[in-house]
Amino acid sequence: MQENRVLIDADACPRQALAIARSLCREKGWRCITFASYNHQLSGEDHVTVDAGPQAVDMRLANEAGAGDIVVTQDIGLAALILAKRAKAVSPHGTIFDQERIAFQLEERNEKARFRRGGGRTRGPAARSQEDDDRFSHALGLLMDS
Repeated sequence: MQENRVLIDADACPRQALAIARSLCREKGWRCITFASYNHQLSGEDHVTVDAGPQAVDMRLANEAGAGDIVVTQDIGLAALILAKRAKAVSPHGTIFDQERIAFQLEERNEKARFRRGGGRTRGPAARSQEDDDRFSHALGLLMDS
């Protein structure tokens, strides 16, 4: 029987979301593994440190994830790779990535990047709220139970 795992892109994961994921994993008997570059050292026995190269954490996560795993990431490109491996993906803000919407989300990301390269400015993320914590907890719980 395959081990139930939550893999976390911890380089950009808010501390509150990390704490929620660890708590849910303990509660439901899942293994929680964090991945971060050596610039973002985290403690814990299930932590994988990678070098600080561009996309190093994403590539390690993409290689490690398999069918049935849940990956917590804000990176839409990584989420697309994860979905292609029949794993599940959720953002720390509670957005569940799915096959039906991922192409649109990738295109939207590319359009915003093109706009910024042309000198445009886009808004950054809003400050994390209790609603974000609640939405993430709910979404991760749903994925763990499905």
